[in-house]
Amino acid sequence: MTTELAAELVLDAQATLGEGPVWDADGGVLWWVDIEGRQIHRFDPVTRADTTLETPSHVGAVALRERGGLVAALADGVYRLDPDSGSFQPLLGLGEPPNVRLNESKCDPAGRLLVGTMAYDYAPIGSLYSIEAGGSMRRLLADLEIANGMAWSADGGTFYYIDSPTRRVDAFDYDLATGSIARRRPWLVFDDPIAKPDGMAIDSEGGLWIAFWDAGEVRRYGRDRALDVVVRVPAMQVTSAVFGGPDRRDLYITSATTGLSEAELAEQPLAGGLFHVGIPVAGLLPDRFAG
Repeated sequence: MTTELAAELVLDAQATLGEGPVWDADGGVLWWVDIEGRQIHRFDPVTRADTTLETPSHVGAVALRERGGLVAALADGVYRLDPDSGSFQPLLGLGEPPNVRLNESKCDPAGRLLVGTMAYDYAPIGSLYSIEAGGSMRRLLADLEIANGMAWSADGGTFYYIDSPTRRVDAFDYDLATGSIARRRPWLVFDDPIAKPDGMAIDSEGGLWIAFWDAGEVRRYGRDRALDVVVRVPAMQVTSAVFGGPDRRDLYITSATTGLSEAELAEQPLAGGLFHVGIPVAGLLPDRFAG
């Protein structure tokens, strides 16, 4: 049986390409980005105040640092960010050509930062990189179109990954000691000809919560791969989701307006907003970058 939930707007952000929500349990706030709007947002669910920090280029994602502050995946490389001062300090350039930008980024349970890249014209030349705390880097995957959702099982032994146009979630064996991946196999395959899997989060029971672009939904697939929860979102271009709140049963969802016509925007007045829904199972907290 599939449970249906309805997400409600908590911030009418009208983001161009809202993405990458990250829950900061220490501050009780949600960080998220507007990639094309070149902004990093800090949202307080209690006061509903949202403050923004301008970025010098497109910002694909942010992650929390163990030492405090953030690490940001900008168009040309990875930067350490002090949100209080707004200063960006270069950590690592990936050496990608100008027609490629950084996109989705997440930390593994050992404190590495995994960064995906994509071409502005969606050519299959993107990569997935693994960055150690000390700044060394290696490529894990190549020939990607839209490097997107990432998640790890609770024990860190399985890595789930989405390259959106493939319309599937792939699983890998993951070695936490070395950060290496092996034995790639399709985990979930979607036959919807329109909707594309985008951002992804994993809960305490191993369920994958996947945002579907052009579907207006976040769907949960259990460890048995069965669809058991559908969250309806009043915006078609749903991009990502993350768990928040004191018990991590609050699901925050980002969305986008990019590419929508005037008629579509009129039909979706809440597009680009930040949404929330209470969920029946607790999520996992995001891992932090050790560098």
